[in-house]
Amino acid sequence: MNKALLDYTLRIRVPIVVFVGVAAFAATYYLSRAERDGVGYAPAQPVSFSHSLHAGTMRIDCKYCHTAVTVSPHASVPAVSVCMNCHTVARKNRPEIIKLTKYYEDGAALPWKRVHKIPDYAYFNHSAHVNKGIDCFNCHGAVENMDVLGQVSEFTMGACLDCHRNAPQRLAHVAGIKIGPDNCNTCHR
Repeated sequence: MNKALLDYTLRIRVPIVVFVGVAAFAATYYLSRAERDGVGYAPAQPVSFSHSLHAGTMRIDCKYCHTAVTVSPHASVPAVSVCMNCHTVARKNRPEIIKLTKYYEDGAALPWKRVHKIPDYAYFNHSAHVNKGIDCFNCHGAVENMDVLGQVSEFTMGACLDCHRNAPQRLAHVAGIKIGPDNCNTCHR
């Protein structure tokens, strides 16, 4: 390679390639923030589902659909069979219920898009919180007012520690609530 071409490559081409790479990374990082960090993330689901109708207007308790929330670390996404407890009769001719029924008849799971996600390096136990009387809305917001479920709280270490360290103030409605554990191995196992 001649000296002029090498000089041009090092002074012009390499910085351009580096700049384009950094710009592409920054744009991807910025545009994926809602999905990665959560707040504002509200994906369209394979079957439209209104929490404002079910949890709000109809006042169906969260635990009816999220059955494992009192006994498992995970809240569990409802199986199609849970939906069909009502929708074999209720509004069965609606387009979204017809879609739901097709999944049920095919024995297929609904490919729900996950809305709330704790980072893989952190441990969170739903049942430990729910069984202490901490309501779902403390982390998930007023889902009874959401047509499309979205994440309203940051699931960050700072947010968890703020709640754990200030539980008596933040959770005054929960009788006998104490300060939650804040040692590292509670969440980082």
